[in-house]
Amino acid sequence: MFAKLKDPLLIQAVIAAALSFAHIHDIAEAAGQAGWKAWAYPVSVDLLLVMAWKQMREAGDEKRAPRVWFFLSLAASMGANVATAGVIDLEHPPTALRVLVAGWPVLAFFGGSLLVHSRKAHAPVVVEERQTRAQAPVEEPEEEEVQAPANGAPRAHLVTYAEAALVAGVAPETVRGAANGPRARLAKYKTAEGPRVDLDEVRKVYNLRPVGV
Repeated sequence: MFAKLKDPLLIQAVIAAALSFAHIHDIAEAAGQAGWKAWAYPVSVDLLLVMAWKQMREAGDEKRAPRVWFFLSLAASMGANVATAGVIDLEHPPTALRVLVAGWPVLAFFGGSLLVHSRKAHAPVVVEERQTRAQAPVEEPEEEEVQAPANGAPRAHLVTYAEAALVAGVAPETVRGAANGPRARLAKYKTAEGPRVDLDEVRKVYNLRPVGV
């Protein structure tokens, strides 16, 4: 924790936040908001600023409303900093400043409500889409089977996966994978004893010499 406090960026952020907090308080107090009310104004401005910033990061470029409220609260903070630098006579604040300070609570509440409701309306769509993807059944690739050659047709040298694997020098699972799925390299024959593959085709796929060559 103490290591993080030594970060210059964090120290700079704490200083800027403290000064801005104090300046907004001074403006609110000069506009007639005394006591705890003057301290509530900087809290309101900073909360709206943080809410809008968080909404901007979540929504990205999809929504412009968070940007509006972010820059509005930023303008309120910067305006208070400038006003306390002697630009405005805080002993006799203008009527426009009193009106802005008096109307800020309603404006901040309205902006915060819009940000919260827009976030809730956006969240279920994302959750529902994720649930739909998670619950969608995974379709297994269909296994194409070829009937064994009928009598009179050239007879294929049909062997089991294990026998073909022994000849090719690979694992039986490798032959099974080569005979199934959308990218199957071997034709799978359906027989009464179970699935079979053509040994000559296995030799061609795995670059093996035919018997007798």
